[in-house]
Amino acid sequence: MNQPIKVLVVGCGNMGTSHARAYHKMPEFEIVGVVSRGPESRQRLSRELGGVPEFDNFEEALTSTRPDAVSINTYPDTHAAYVMQSLRAGAHVFVEKPLANTVEECQDIVRTARETGKKLLIGYIVRVHPAWKKFIEISKTLGKPLVMRMNLNQQSSGATWKTHLNLMKSMSPIVDCGVHYVDVMCLMTESQPIRVSAIGARLTDEVAPDMYNYGQLQVTFEDGSVGWYEAGWGPMISETAFFVKDVIGPKGCVSIMESQSASDDVDSHSKTGSLKLHYADRNAEGHFARPDELISTADEPDHQGLCDLEQQLFLRAIQEDLDLSQHHQDAINSLRVVLAADQSFKTGKTVEIRY
Repeated sequence: MNQPIKVLVVGCGNMGTSHARAYHKMPEFEIVGVVSRGPESRQRLSRELGGVPEFDNFEEALTSTRPDAVSINTYPDTHAAYVMQSLRAGAHVFVEKPLANTVEECQDIVRTARETGKKLLIGYIVRVHPAWKKFIEISKTLGKPLVMRMNLNQQSSGATWKTHLNLMKSMSPIVDCGVHYVDVMCLMTESQPIRVSAIGARLTDEVAPDMYNYGQLQVTFEDGSVGWYEAGWGPMISETAFFVKDVIGPKGCVSIMESQSASDDVDSHSKTGSLKLHYADRNAEGHFARPDELISTADEPDHQGLCDLEQQLFLRAIQEDLDLSQHHQDAINSLRVVLAADQSFKTGKTVEIRY
C-alpha cells in the first residue's frame, strides 16, 4: 500500500479549515501540521483533526514537517512567497486564488513548478462545481457574441468585515473575487480579453486612501463578447442584488437563479437555486416558440463538498501526473485582466490587455 501524502495546511480560516477537513477524510492524505499566525484558529482546527502539530511560523513548519504537499490558504499577499518556498522544498502545492499579486510573480511560480516537476493547483472552486460547469456548457450553445453579467456583493460586519479589511490591505474586491468570474467568462467565450475598464468607490474611511471597497469592471473579448463583474464589501453594501449570474446570446440566455441566503454566508457564493434557460426562437406569429426551461441543481454539493472535490482533483493531479499547464495559463490570464481593471480605475482610462 502506498504511503499517504503528507500535507501541511497553512491558514486556518474558512478555506483552510474546509480544505483541512477534506484532507482529513481522505486516506490518501495525512495532515502533518497546521499553520496560522493566530493561536485560536489553529488550536481549534488542531483539536478537530485529532491534535495535529501546530505552528505559528511557516518556514519553521515547512522545515520541521518536510511535507509532500502544502495547502496555502492565507491572505493573498503571502501566496507567492509561500508557494515558491514550498515548491523549492520539493512539495506539491494547492493554493487559494489568486496565485500571486502580479502577473510576473505568477509566471515565476509556474516556471518553478515546471522546473521542479511538482504539481501546482490553484483554487478556482467554481471549476469543480457541477451547476457552474453546466452553466458554462449551456452558455456555449447560445451563439456569439455573448453578454455576461455577474456580481458578488457581500454585506459584511464583525469578523467578516475584519477579514475583508485585511484582504483590502493588498487588493480590491474586483481583483480578489474577480479572477473567478473573469475565468468563467474566458471559459464561456473561449476567446481572449482585449480591453477592460473599471469604476469604483471608497465608501468608508476604514479602507486605506489608495484602496476602494466597491468596484465594477467591464471587459471586451476578441470575438465581440462583453461582460461585467461587480463586487463590493462592507457593512454599507446592499443585500438587494448580491447575486447576478446570467449570460445572453443571440439564441437566448441562461441564468443561475438565486439561492435564498445572505451574502456573507460562504455557501451562498457558489450555491445555486436552479438554472433557467430561455430560448429566443419565435413562431410564425412572432411569439416565443418554446417555454423557458428550469434545470434543477438541488443535488449540488455544499461549500465543504466543493472543497472535497478540489482536493480530489489535487490528489488526481499528483497520482496521475495531470498536465496543469493550461490551468496555469488560465489563472495568469484572469489575474492579468483584473489587475488591468484595477489600473483602469486608478487612471480613469480603458486598458488594452497585453500578452
